[in-house]
Amino acid sequence: MKRSGLPVFLRLDGRPVILVGDGAMAEAKRRLLERAGAVLVGEDGNASVALIACDDPEPVVARLKARGMLLNVADRPDLCDFTLPAIIERDPVTIAIGTGGASAGLAAALRQRIEPLIPAGLGALADALAQAREAIRARWPDGGARRRALGAALAGPLDPLREQDSGAVARWLADAEAPEDRIETIVLTSPDPDDLTLRQARLLAQADRLSHRAEIPAAILDRARADAERIVCDTPPVGLPGLTVDLSPAP
Repeated sequence: MKRSGLPVFLRLDGRPVILVGDGAMAEAKRRLLERAGAVLVGEDGNASVALIACDDPEPVVARLKARGMLLNVADRPDLCDFTLPAIIERDPVTIAIGTGGASAGLAAALRQRIEPLIPAGLGALADALAQAREAIRARWPDGGARRRALGAALAGPLDPLREQDSGAVARWLADAEAPEDRIETIVLTSPDPDDLTLRQARLLAQADRLSHRAEIPAAILDRARADAERIVCDTPPVGLPGLTVDLSPAP
């Protein structure tokens, strides 16, 4: 069973959310919900989501579950329908770190280690890309070509881990060339995805399709996008559009 579930971002701005409890934990939940724009209501409120932070949550859980609500219960992952991640926020960019309720301390420690790497201006880069969306679509009408062009930019001139000035996206659009159709080969050194090089991990993340031998581990294939085509074959297909990544086991 996958304990971490499916990560999603729930829009709560202006929507009612039930908060039950008092004390420091409930106040922390209150601040989090208010920051998300939620309208906080009591247990009798009309809502579809509830957060519970009290000493004896079981009776409250029973009542709210009977109403079909999705629940988060502080320090009780066994009672939760969803858990709350540790958050790094560079509005509108949000980076969420979850452990499926296993350890909030671990998630917090990871957030503390990662946050210094994230530039304060990352949100401005996201806004600039949003404003350029139509221009990017016009430049690369094909979705695969557009994704590859963006992937190359974000691994280079628009690197999100570097501070970018306000004109960076416009300069990239003016100079960027259409990505070529190509095949890249990855010869694995081990079945462990942690042994992938940074370049190999980036290729997998950008690939339109994977051609691979039947014995390539699922843990490696899972490093690619979920919508990337998978082709089991002994030799990579030729003449296909976009980026094909061919995976071979170690000789």
